Amino acid sequence: MKALIGVAAIALLRAWPACAQDPPESGDAPAPDAQPAASAPRSGQVYTRADFVRYAPKNAYDMLSQVPGFTIRDSEQLRGLGQATGNVLFNGQRPSSKSDTLETQLTRIPADNVERIEILDGATLDIPGLSGQVANIVFKADSFSGQFSWKPEFRAHYTDPLFTRGDVSVSGRSGAIEYEVGLNNDESARSGAGGGTLIYDAAGAVTERRFEIWNTHYDTPKLSGKVTWDGPGTSVGHVNAHYQRIYDRYDEVGERTGPGLPDRFRIFRERNDSWNYELGGDYEFALGPGRLKAIGIRRFSHEPYLQEAITSFADGSADVGDRFTQTGDLGETIARGEYSWKMLGGDWQLSGEAAFNTLENVAGLFTLDPTGEFVEIPFPEGSGGVSEDRYEGLLSFGRKLTPTLSFQLVGGAEHSTIAQTGSNGLTRSFFRPKGSLSLAWTPSDDFDVALKIRRRVLQLSFYDFLARAFLNDGNANSGNNDLRPQQDWSYEAEINKKLGAWGSTQLRLIYRDVEDYVDVIPVDGGESVGNIAKSWAAAVVWTSTINLDPAGLKGVKLDTSVLYQGSRLRDPFTGESRQWSGFTDTEASIALRHDIPGSNWAWGGAADYSHNQPNYRSNQVDRVWEGPSFASLFVENKDVFGLTVRAQVGNILNARSRRHRVVYGGLRGETPITSIEERDRLIGPIFSFSVRGKF
Repeated sequence: MKALIGVAAIALLRAWPACAQDPPESGDAPAPDAQPAASAPRSGQVYTRADFVRYAPKNAYDMLSQVPGFTIRDSEQLRGLGQATGNVLFNGQRPSSKSDTLETQLTRIPADNVERIEILDGATLDIPGLSGQVANIVFKADSFSGQFSWKPEFRAHYTDPLFTRGDVSVSGRSGAIEYEVGLNNDESARSGAGGGTLIYDAAGAVTERRFEIWNTHYDTPKLSGKVTWDGPGTSVGHVNAHYQRIYDRYDEVGERTGPGLPDRFRIFRERNDSWNYELGGDYEFALGPGRLKAIGIRRFSHEPYLQEAITSFADGSADVGDRFTQTGDLGETIARGEYSWKMLGGDWQLSGEAAFNTLENVAGLFTLDPTGEFVEIPFPEGSGGVSEDRYEGLLSFGRKLTPTLSFQLVGGAEHSTIAQTGSNGLTRSFFRPKGSLSLAWTPSDDFDVALKIRRRVLQLSFYDFLARAFLNDGNANSGNNDLRPQQDWSYEAEINKKLGAWGSTQLRLIYRDVEDYVDVIPVDGGESVGNIAKSWAAAVVWTSTINLDPAGLKGVKLDTSVLYQGSRLRDPFTGESRQWSGFTDTEASIALRHDIPGSNWAWGGAADYSHNQPNYRSNQVDRVWEGPSFASLFVENKDVFGLTVRAQVGNILNARSRRHRVVYGGLRGETPITSIEERDRLIGPIFSFSVRGKF
């Protein structure tokens, strides 16, 4: 199941919770104040610690998650650092980290350090790129404090217990230095499913029966920290760093039978253990009539990867198998400068950025010989290097036009050079205009509208330039040295309405007019990741928080979200009109929480629905999904010896792991169907617990 924090081109919604982890890869394709915590609240909705007492929050993430109608959206994965695209600020500043999620940064801030949370309109701020609702976390550490959480999980079928999910962090201040340090493994998972698969021929006769079980072990421990220095005068500096290990293991075992064929036993495994680090920082100080901010980031990731499939035969035939390996070293270095000043009644900023990205990859393809040894076969197109040198310059201006109407205009361009070494190496240069126009209209305290038009250039995966194999499904991508980054014109509207004591509601409308959409295309008689000249996508997102206190149901609230998306492109193989591969077209969720008045108890539940489009390759149409509906129930006590303890049971609707794949003998639609795969695997109930506290 694919989830969006914005689909490849539509950043819309927080990631959809998955009960079973995704299967193996298939190839489918304003200047800050010196003491911001003491500054006066800005215009907008303001929440203080008192507003969150009923939830017993331990950190800023616990608090922001309960702000009515607000959904945390991480920064879009655009090129370099660029302008701000997330919707959370820290003491009036955008984070200068590119790898840390907003959730990770928010969980490092103890709730007791948060003075207030301001919900502001991004276009009214002097931070170019922001629009719509933005949360500013105003906080300050005055003394040493710490917090922790532990979130074990247990599944009834096919999956090992999870004991390693949790986080711990400390923060404090010493003179002019404020610090945060955290160890986070909240993304860890133990997933699995098992069940039958039927393979049919074109006439509907069963040609093969399979029973397979898969499970994963996934851990991502990350040690991260941040240091803030209140320098001379109004200067302020930050240093961010993290080091992370990723342990990603997938194992699948299965039995296969079919008429006229010997019984078979198949083992498939995937290993993707890696490590990465980021070191970055910024320093801002007064200079002339304005302020200068210098930002630097260095990121690196070492990514060994292995896929292996071995089939044994009951009749004693020799085992057959394949192995694919690759080891990639990815690096990114960013230097950025921003000079901000006030002139002509508004806020100006001139920014320049240089970003240097590299990939060095060594890949290997192997086959199992009759002696049981893997023998390497030539695969030169899988190895090579890719680099990009990119330079960007932007000028922005924003001001109020009337007491209720503000605008922000950004214009500029980027120049990049992409070079590929190895098989069919190629060097290309590009010049692309970029910019945005944002409008914010606030006719009353309880109603606001934000409009934004952007010219975007998205980031590429450098691995897509090189060939690779996907052994579990028998797919392969050729290399494509002509791959280009996606560009689009993005049109976005956000409408927010406060409902008084009843809560709030938000409607978002998004349309992308896309050039060079990235998908699987025909390349030199094969297929590879490439570009489709024109396509579009559109979305409607409606989120609401409804408090039922005015109806007499004290402590009860509902959070709802509905997403509907559509897309269109011309299929590069058949010429037919279809939606984007793997595109999530519908999502809906509802969550109920009841904090029982006069007690430390809370209970509630949630239900989610999701539907996604198939993935398309030259010879197949393949839809993989889970659910489509999940539901859960929880009970929570907010004072068990000072701790908050929660128990939850998930997947109470018995959502399952499913697949429908149609494979053709050649080009789909023009050649006969050779097989139809129908998969139905049990996930089962999921029992989870959490213990959260502070010290």
